[in-house]
Amino acid sequence: MGRSPLLDLAYGFMPAQVLYAAAETGVADALAAGPRTGEDLAKETGTHAPSLRRLLRALASLGVVEQRDTDLFELTPLGAGLKSDDPGSVRGLVRLFCGPEVWNSWGDLVGTLRSGEPAWERVTGMTSFEFMAANEELAGTFNTAMAQHTRAVAPAVVENGDFGRFRTIADLGGGDGTLLAAILGAVPDASGILFDLPAGHAGAERTLNEAGVADRCRVVSGDFFESVPEGADAYVLKSVVHDWDDEKAAAILRRCREAMRPDARVLLVEFVMPEVVTPEDSGNVMSDINMLVVLRGRERTERDFRDLLGAAGFGLTAITGPLPPSGYRVIEAAPA
Repeated sequence: MGRSPLLDLAYGFMPAQVLYAAAETGVADALAAGPRTGEDLAKETGTHAPSLRRLLRALASLGVVEQRDTDLFELTPLGAGLKSDDPGSVRGLVRLFCGPEVWNSWGDLVGTLRSGEPAWERVTGMTSFEFMAANEELAGTFNTAMAQHTRAVAPAVVENGDFGRFRTIADLGGGDGTLLAAILGAVPDASGILFDLPAGHAGAERTLNEAGVADRCRVVSGDFFESVPEGADAYVLKSVVHDWDDEKAAAILRRCREAMRPDARVLLVEFVMPEVVTPEDSGNVMSDINMLVVLRGRERTERDFRDLLGAAGFGLTAITGPLPPSGYRVIEAAPA
């Protein structure tokens, strides 16, 4: 009789922490130039050589590196995703989601189930947004992680969002501008407004310049709970409303409604939870649990979105199917 599949699930924390240790110590960057010994890697990464060799063997077992000899290791194509400068890098995402704050919050999931309060606030003593504001390094990791994630999903969002209809597109909570840069790159006649808190759009100038769209985009600082820029044809919010409970999510949408002309549209890029979950929905569900332990938001069903949008003065007009590779959908709404 083989090992229970439940144990394979339970032991899932082990590979996650192996990847986090590799990402945090920069092993992939150190291997970028070619195969190296564990001793060499330990010197460059500031780690204990015998311990690092054991980590490298674990990485080899996961296909992240290849063990070429007893003490010689080479980065694999899969492992290249842990390099900081790889086009498909997920290093920031690994550092964020497997780092101590998120990790310890998930470790107190039972406490959240008993109290209904986010574990993050018990672990750190602050809300996640307060903690980010007070911790520049973690905020930098968060911004990098969000940019990496957005870079992966942007092509499908651009292809399915029908952005060619719009002359002015505002990305609210748009971070460093990764998504807006992709949209403007695909719609050369459009102009953009990137709107976020100053810490959120800290890297925007570089992103927009590298994409060649800086001359068509204004970067505006502000708080979407207070107001958003007026006059755009489309207001895009990617992974924003899921951060918040219904009251605060509706407040953000009301600020959009107040700023919008009757013919403008709001476009939410979010997961949509099915009414009945199957194993194929694990990505949506785990994101929902992350919202439970880290924030006070949640993933919503189509019915939930209709109700939320209705409470803010909108009617849902269109919703795409799940978009690769993430399963996000583009949810379009018009002023009611």
